[in-house]
Amino acid sequence: MKFLDRASVGSTKETKEGYLVATSRVARTGVQLYLASELGDQAINDGFKPEDIVRLNRSPEEVFHKDSLASITRTPITIGHPEDDVTADNWSKLSVGEIGDSYSIDGDWIVVNPMIKDSRGVQAAKTTHRELSMGYSANLVRARDAAVADYDVVDIRYNHTALVAAARAGDQARIGDSWGATSLTDFQPGNSPKHQGGRMADMKTVVLGDKAVQVADTDVLAIEQYKADMTKKLGDAEAGKQAAVAAVQAEMGALKVELQKAKDAANIDVDALVAARTELLSQVKAIDSAIVTAGKSDAELRKAAVAAKMGDAALAGASDAEIKGMFTVLAKDAATTTNPVQRVLQSGVQRVGDAALMQDAALAKANSDMNAWRNQH
Repeated sequence: MKFLDRASVGSTKETKEGYLVATSRVARTGVQLYLASELGDQAINDGFKPEDIVRLNRSPEEVFHKDSLASITRTPITIGHPEDDVTADNWSKLSVGEIGDSYSIDGDWIVVNPMIKDSRGVQAAKTTHRELSMGYSANLVRARDAAVADYDVVDIRYNHTALVAAARAGDQARIGDSWGATSLTDFQPGNSPKHQGGRMADMKTVVLGDKAVQVADTDVLAIEQYKADMTKKLGDAEAGKQAAVAAVQAEMGALKVELQKAKDAANIDVDALVAARTELLSQVKAIDSAIVTAGKSDAELRKAAVAAKMGDAALAGASDAEIKGMFTVLAKDAATTTNPVQRVLQSGVQRVGDAALMQDAALAKANSDMNAWRNQH
């Protein structure tokens, strides 16, 4: 079916030849509202009443589709919408200019550069016809997201661009156009119509906060959608806040655990550590007094002691736990055989070297003196 959308001509300039050149935003994405009666049999057959408001969605995928964009370039410009499509047969009668052969995307909009060449069109654009209206054909399919729209607009193909009168402001009736369906709201901010086809819009009550206000029924859907969007954003913000608070609390809990670990680590029994280290050094020296102990860890000392007593082969493939076990046995044996205090307690003081010779001489002299009377002749 045929559609028409309206937009401002935008900024213009006149060339030396008298042509009028403009830069205009002419088509955009988004949802617009239509009367079901304007959408022909399709809306009625789908259960809508003629006075029902129907939501049509122009998705970015369709508005910016390469085939749709290709059809907008070199579009003929007309004064008002013709009854039929502009073709090669009627172009010379209807056209007063054309859209340029390039376009750009500005957010949700398509931006083009119309050039009005015919003097009639230049005069109309300067005075009575200061808006553009895109005439295009498209198909309607049931919307993928029923919460957003009733139909999706697909297969958009532009036929012409019409210069139209800027006559929708204030309380004036919505200007219809016989060429195709026109939305209840256009692209002019603050310019929403308050009349539909010459009749006053019905009023409905909408709750805004703690107040109930009367608005045109054509605006109800937009207001309710805005309320739903704001409610969702508020909910998302609250959920985000709660998630952030939970994350901070979790981090605080982790920091408390780490702080307690640090406190526990600081409470070291230094005396116990010194005693254990002293005992280890004594055990290592008992196994082999030649082992250098300075600068070595406990594990390194045990390994050195085992290697000194049993050879490096005993360490091959042995874990720290196995080495510790071997060291324990060696230390126990060394303590039994080499502890001087234990040996004195068990066998008494034993003299060696010169002390032993002197002891033996003293003992012999004592025995001689004791038997001197026996040796007298």
